[in-house]
Amino acid sequence: MTETLQISPITERDFDVLFEIEQAAHLVPWSMGTLKNNMGERYLNLKLEMEQRAIGFAICQTVLDEATLFNLAIHPDFQGKKLGQYLLEELMSRLREKSIITLWLEVRESNQNAIKLYEKLNFNEVDIRKNYYPSPDGKRENAIIMAAYL
Repeated sequence: MTETLQISPITERDFDVLFEIEQAAHLVPWSMGTLKNNMGERYLNLKLEMEQRAIGFAICQTVLDEATLFNLAIHPDFQGKKLGQYLLEELMSRLREKSIITLWLEVRESNQNAIKLYEKLNFNEVDIRKNYYPSPDGKRENAIIMAAYL
């Protein structure tokens, strides 16, 4: 990739553009309030920029020696270019530096692209959370709980 990619911590001034990415990338997106509430000293939140423009982000909470990936989003215009993998690999590397042993996540059962990515990065299915995710049609969708040992 010839473009300049940069990964850095999310700051307060990033919220507007990250919220736009969130709205474009997810079936049932987070609200601005939820996005802002997932910040603080127990979080490792990263943004991915291309040519100094944010195109993706990861929201990850750390507790003791474990972390949970709450949100990973790449703007649809940039999906399919392995940028989600690039961002997640960098997040996992930074978590290892913080002595985090396990990274947990939940993913929609229907999100096969994400599941394939997670499996490629050595995540394993741990359990199913029934009817966890809301869908636009008012129904609920199962979440697959996955974990990777770092």
